[in-house]
Amino acid sequence: MPDPAASVLADLRSESEEVDRLVAELDDTSWSLPTPAAGWSVAHQIAHLAWTDTASLLAVTDATAFAGLAAKALAAPDTFVDEGAQAGAVLPPHQLLTRWREGRDQLHLALRSAPAGARFPWYGPPMSAPSMATARLMETWAHGQDIADALGVRHEPTARLRHVAWIGVRARDYAYVVRGEQPPTTAFRVELTAPEGELWTYGPEDAAQRVTGPALDFCLLVTQRAHRADLAVRADGADADRWLDIAQAFAGPAGPGRAAKKP
Repeated sequence: MPDPAASVLADLRSESEEVDRLVAELDDTSWSLPTPAAGWSVAHQIAHLAWTDTASLLAVTDATAFAGLAAKALAAPDTFVDEGAQAGAVLPPHQLLTRWREGRDQLHLALRSAPAGARFPWYGPPMSAPSMATARLMETWAHGQDIADALGVRHEPTARLRHVAWIGVRARDYAYVVRGEQPPTTAFRVELTAPEGELWTYGPEDAAQRVTGPALDFCLLVTQRAHRADLAVRADGADADRWLDIAQAFAGPAGPGRAAKKP
């Protein structure tokens, strides 16, 4: 039987290598450049990826240790992410980069070796190995986007965005719950134009509530890397319209999002 995690793990490796190429040759000054995330430099972005890979590895290999980490997160929900990033950002760049490379390789091996059907604890709902890999790819792509923006380079969209789009659609109800709102009871239709032109579709074709637009813009929206006003994602229906205001593909508290560039 084919390994359901193999494809997304391969794409996760490719996405990580692409982000790695963005930072591998940077001088120390460039590691300190501010990114669109308030208070976060390029070093903070890589430190966060390394920190989250470590947490993911614990979730896969030592549920008891991860429970302790999750308890600390619940005790300080507004600061634990920033504290994790700051702890790594103060390291010399070469040491931080080595930590991230080694950690992501260890996580790759752990997820590849995970028993079929196994589920692992997380800050949101428990996840399977394929879902964990998808979440890591989503975060890697999103933080890579912040780094690219800081460096003034284009983060080329690829077919790997299908994983980000998928988790964004799957996390629809979570976006409501984390804000104390009741999710809609009916499914939405989501139609996204992929970077190479094909159409990615989710949900019933005859759904009354619909979301359409470029896959890249949808992924920027659900990872909160751009404001809805600056994106070509459109909603048809009041419930779908509300979702686009609050959508998030990541676990944890509702993020502040990004300010609109358009007036």
